[in-house]
Amino acid sequence: MSTESSWRPTRRRLTGALLAALAPATACAVALAGLTAWVAAGNAGRPARIAVASGRVLLPYGDTTETAAFFRVTNTGGADDRLLGVTSPGTGGGLALSRHRMSGPTAAFREEVASVTVPAGGAVAMSPGGTAVTLRARPGWRAGDRVPFTLRFAHSGPVRVSAVVVRPGEHAF
Repeated sequence: MSTESSWRPTRRRLTGALLAALAPATACAVALAGLTAWVAAGNAGRPARIAVASGRVLLPYGDTTETAAFFRVTNTGGADDRLLGVTSPGTGGGLALSRHRMSGPTAAFREEVASVTVPAGGAVAMSPGGTAVTLRARPGWRAGDRVPFTLRFAHSGPVRVSAVVVRPGEHAF
């Protein structure tokens, strides 16, 4: 049988153990202080906050049924969001997000886009010369009619809003 004694703490062993524990404890304290400062500055936990206003739908001109709707989308949150699509039971269908681009001094074309980014703390003001929702009008629309829409966002979910039917050129966008 061995007569060796059991492990005993010595000053050297305690100092080594303390130094080994000090490095991760210091790293945790520094990380916690950084996260606390980040949260206190308001940079954490602020998701996108979407509001939709100023909905307008242009009354189609002549025999055409294709027209466009415009909204002002504001994001007062701390994270970007994306408008993914638009639906409406009050239209003739064919809804799509689009962007109008100039192809010359007097010509423009429309291209469909998959989504529209709404920046944190910013806004997207749809207009005839920029981003819009293209759609087919229902027969019988008159200026002043209200059309219901649901705008779907990646993070904020659906937002229901109505748009007023207006004659082209009557309202600024």
